[in-house]
Amino acid sequence: MKKNDTIFAFLVVVIWGANFTVIKLGLDGVPSMLLVVLRYAITSIAVFFVKKPNINWKYIILYGLSVGVGQFSCLFYAMEIGMPASLASILLQLQAFISPFLALLFLKQKIKSKQLIGFFIGAVGLFIIGIGSGTTGVSAIPINALLLTICAPFFWALANIIAIFASQKASSVEETLDMLGLVVWSSLVPPIPMLGIALIVDTPQALLSAVMNLNAMSIFSILYLSLGATLFGYGMWNMLIAKYTISKIAPLSLLVPITGLLTARIVLSEQLSRMQWIGVVIILTGLILTSLNLDMVKSYFNMKKIKNEIK
Repeated sequence: MKKNDTIFAFLVVVIWGANFTVIKLGLDGVPSMLLVVLRYAITSIAVFFVKKPNINWKYIILYGLSVGVGQFSCLFYAMEIGMPASLASILLQLQAFISPFLALLFLKQKIKSKQLIGFFIGAVGLFIIGIGSGTTGVSAIPINALLLTICAPFFWALANIIAIFASQKASSVEETLDMLGLVVWSSLVPPIPMLGIALIVDTPQALLSAVMNLNAMSIFSILYLSLGATLFGYGMWNMLIAKYTISKIAPLSLLVPITGLLTARIVLSEQLSRMQWIGVVIILTGLILTSLNLDMVKSYFNMKKIKNEIK
C-alpha cells in the first residue's frame, strides 16, 4: 500500500474508533434519537454532490432503515442509558460473527469453520462481559443497554446483506454499485422515522429546547458523526477497497475497537472491570481468527517448509 493510502487508512480507523467517544460527548447535550436525526440530516446534504446509485429505491430505503433506524437508534439509546463508549466499540464488531449466519440464511453462502470457531469464541467473551457488567460501581451496565448494543450489530449485519443484494442487482445489468452513493442517498431515509421515535421517547418541548440550545460540543459531535465518520470514513474506506483488495484492507477494521478503547480511556476516563477486559480480549481474539486468511498462513508455512528442505 502506498504511503499516503496507509495514512488515510489509519486515519479512518482512528476516526471510526473515536466515533464512540464523540457519540457519548454528543449525548450530554442532545437526546439520543434526536442526535441520530441531526446526524443524517447533515449527511443527506451530500445528495447534491453525490450521484444516486443506479439501483431500485427499495434497496436504498431498506439500507437506510437497517443502518440509520435500526443500528444507530439501538446504539445511541444504549449509550444514553449507560453503555460505555469503550465496550460499544467492541460489541458493535459482533457484526463480523452475525453477517455469515445471515448470509447463510438469505444468500445460501456456506459458513467457514473459522467463522464458527470465531463466533463461539465471541459468544464466550460476550457472556463474560455480561457477567462482569452485573456488578455494581463504574463497570456496571444496565441489562437493557447491553441488549440494545447487541441488537445494533445485528442491524449492521442485515445492512450488509441488503448491500450485497443491491450489488448483485447492479452486477446483473453489468454495473458496479457505488457504495458511497448508497450511504449518501440512504441518509435521506432515517430522519423522518427517527424524528417520530424521538417524539415518543422525549417530549416536543425537550427536543426543541435541545435544538435551540446546542452548545459547541454538540455541534462538533453532529458534524463529526456526519462529515467525519460517515462521509469521509465510508468514502475513503470504499476508495481503498476499490483501489486494493478487500482482504488487504478489511483486517484494518480490527484496529477500530483498539482506538475506541484508548479514546474512551483518555477522553472519558472510562474504566472497565477485570472481567470485562477478559471478555474484550476474548472477543478480539475471535474477531482476529474470523478475519485471518488461513490459506495465506498455510502457504507461508508450506513455503517455509520447502525452503528448509532445499537447504
